[in-house]
Amino acid sequence: MPAAGRDPPRKRGLSMGSWHGVSLGLKAPSSRAGRFKAGVVAAGAVTVFLYAGAAGADPSSDNPGGSADRSQIAAPPALDLWSSVARSSQLLGDMGGLRTWLGVYGMTLSVTETSEVLGNLTGGVRQGFEYDGLTTATLQLDTQRAFGWQGGTFNVSALDIHGRNLSADNLMTLQTASGIEADSALRLWELWYQQKFANGAADVKLGQQSLDQEFMVSQNALLFVNTMFGWPMVPSADLPGGGPAYPLSALGVRLRAHPTDSLTMLAGVFNGSPSPNNNIPDSQQADRSGTSFPLNGGVLAIAELQYAYPALGGMVSSGESRPLSGTYRLGAWYDSEDFADQQFDNGGLSLANPSSSGIPLMHRGNYSIYAVIDQMLWQSEADDSRILNFFARAMGTPETDRNLIDFSLNIGLTLKDPLPGRPDDTAGIGLGYAHVSARAAAFDRDVAFYNPGTFSPAQTGETFIELTYQYQVTPWWQLQPDFQYVFNPGGGIPNPNAPNQKIKDAAVIGLRTNIAF
Repeated sequence: MPAAGRDPPRKRGLSMGSWHGVSLGLKAPSSRAGRFKAGVVAAGAVTVFLYAGAAGADPSSDNPGGSADRSQIAAPPALDLWSSVARSSQLLGDMGGLRTWLGVYGMTLSVTETSEVLGNLTGGVRQGFEYDGLTTATLQLDTQRAFGWQGGTFNVSALDIHGRNLSADNLMTLQTASGIEADSALRLWELWYQQKFANGAADVKLGQQSLDQEFMVSQNALLFVNTMFGWPMVPSADLPGGGPAYPLSALGVRLRAHPTDSLTMLAGVFNGSPSPNNNIPDSQQADRSGTSFPLNGGVLAIAELQYAYPALGGMVSSGESRPLSGTYRLGAWYDSEDFADQQFDNGGLSLANPSSSGIPLMHRGNYSIYAVIDQMLWQSEADDSRILNFFARAMGTPETDRNLIDFSLNIGLTLKDPLPGRPDDTAGIGLGYAHVSARAAAFDRDVAFYNPGTFSPAQTGETFIELTYQYQVTPWWQLQPDFQYVFNPGGGIPNPNAPNQKIKDAAVIGLRTNIAF
């Protein structure tokens, strides 16, 4: 049961298969039909804007770094949207030459739609199905191709989130069933500039960033639908606003360096909270447009060391078998914000005590460490595309007094080319676990003590398994049936519709579709 001053965590992360990390969204009206129409209109508006901006640009005659001569392109081509659909990785292909024309000016545009229907057949607080969707796109500018500035990239992205959230409405789970679940909104996501230096051995990124695009990532886990295979449970529950991850971001600077072919170092400093107001329970509602750019909070510092084997560019001698590649990450984060105690108020009384002030004891700072493994286990000698991969990610914190979740774990297997004749399909099985801290469980026992007869079981942990299959229909279209089973939803909390019982285990099925435009 929630304590006074203790809000339920917002859980976010993006697990979108091969299109993870792509963004710029389109506004979602109240009706689903209206959302689709608005998406079409907004996509058209983006196209018109790009035409106008590029047509008004001053093309450089020497075209540094460009692949085409700008002087040969006096005007944007007429749109012929369907001419190259069959052989393109996007539904709209080259947009009748529009993408090529934009490339001359150093710009690339990507737009995707992820839609899904998920429902719980058993368990939760009620049964039923719900739709949710995410229209995303990214506009990037290569500064060398645009105006001769070597090594620079400008990125702007936004999100249109629409539909309902099954986890909040039906399941009340800690680990949300879908990585695209979020409050319906049209919002800016990322806005940054990246500059390479030292001959590409290092780069720095400045601006509004979402950490789940680079930190704590397991590449193999991105296949799955559940949020926790993207942005993990510990930061989702424990960082202010759930941390700067989908659909939120934060201002900061990130440095990346490659001291050797095998080693990569990532480090960043960001605003301590992605929300302009930590007193609002729903951090997304505190900044619905994503344009507040708060800088008045503490500091979130994060660092990660990555080791890849074999090293990039490594050679295999004649007669040697191919090595089974792997990537290993070790990282930690620290946030200097204030964090509320999970059990006690500012006078030392339990928050469940009727005499409590209701104002939680505050603690300065919070941190966690984590490790991620992506390891190839097997590759078919007869078919190079058939690969079995293993992944695992563990994260924990000893600061149990100020954190709802003190440990989380994700493990799983993925099989590429699982069926004959399906080299681009991927099947996977994964497991997620979140452990509720001892201090949060103690608060539940206090509720029972101070309220005799009230059913208040101490929270323990929540586990889920997921089975999924990503079917590559065309190069630009994926279908993904999915099954999840959740044990002990919410860590073992009372069912609001049956207060004397825990929420029952939930079986969730669904279908996701990804389309790259």
